[in-house]
Amino acid sequence: MSIQLNPFILLDGTAEEAIAFYQESLGAKLQFKQTVGQGPQNPDSPLSDKEKARIAHSVLSVGDTDIFVADLDIGQVLQTGNGINICLSTEDAGEAERLYNTLKEGGQIDVELGPVYFSPAYGMITDKFGVTFQIFTKRPR
Repeated sequence: MSIQLNPFILLDGTAEEAIAFYQESLGAKLQFKQTVGQGPQNPDSPLSDKEKARIAHSVLSVGDTDIFVADLDIGQVLQTGNGINICLSTEDAGEAERLYNTLKEGGQIDVELGPVYFSPAYGMITDKFGVTFQIFTKRPR
């Protein structure tokens, strides 16, 4: 049996903006995107245009990894937490710096990018959507 783990980012009405941000900052490639309005509709509970525009599901490819991004179902409440981080690993400190600088726009710096005992360039950012990224540079072999 094969199991694949994918980060799934749930947002409250900002998934479309997050998709564009990750395409720009991470070079993510959009593989799939569907709005709520493109899915089946219940004629007894019509949705507003704003509700129909929410992202039901999307798949972004970043390197060898797929990231899922969607808006919460209508009526669900967003609960922000720091229990899950996304670690971006690179072999180049310059690329680590680029990722760090693009992701920090509108977000907050949790750990300044710099050398640490386990990495020549490591930092941590919580982006403007509340998603925490660890930027890790592998040591040369």
